[in-house]
Amino acid sequence: MVPLFAQSSFRNSTIVAVALCWCALPARGDTPRNDYPTVARVEYVQECIARNGDNLADLYKCSCAIDRMADRLTYDDFVEAGTFARYATLGGEGGGEFRDPEHAKEKAKLYRSVEAGAYRACGLKVTTPSR
Repeated sequence: MVPLFAQSSFRNSTIVAVALCWCALPARGDTPRNDYPTVARVEYVQECIARNGDNLADLYKCSCAIDRMADRLTYDDFVEAGTFARYATLGGEGGGEFRDPEHAKEKAKLYRSVEAGAYRACGLKVTTPSR
């Protein structure tokens, strides 16, 4: 049998511990929906700056674009769709894997659509890929 003062003390310390744990949880709105690895974000921003004339002033706009894309695509979807979009214009038999299957066309279209929306929202010029 546990003494009465120990029961009360245990109950109070449990309530305090739960309250501390709850307060220590990060706020949901502060963390990105889909957190991409830093390397992937940096690579995307560097490529974006290069595509837009190597103007360092586009650093913030390109960072904005990858943040917008991360709001719409999981990292795995970003990689897969980006791969299909990038290699859809690859010629020959090898490029057929990236351009001919229906799911490849859908993924490339999704990537281009999400990227164009991000570019517009962040003040970057939307370019149409050569096909």
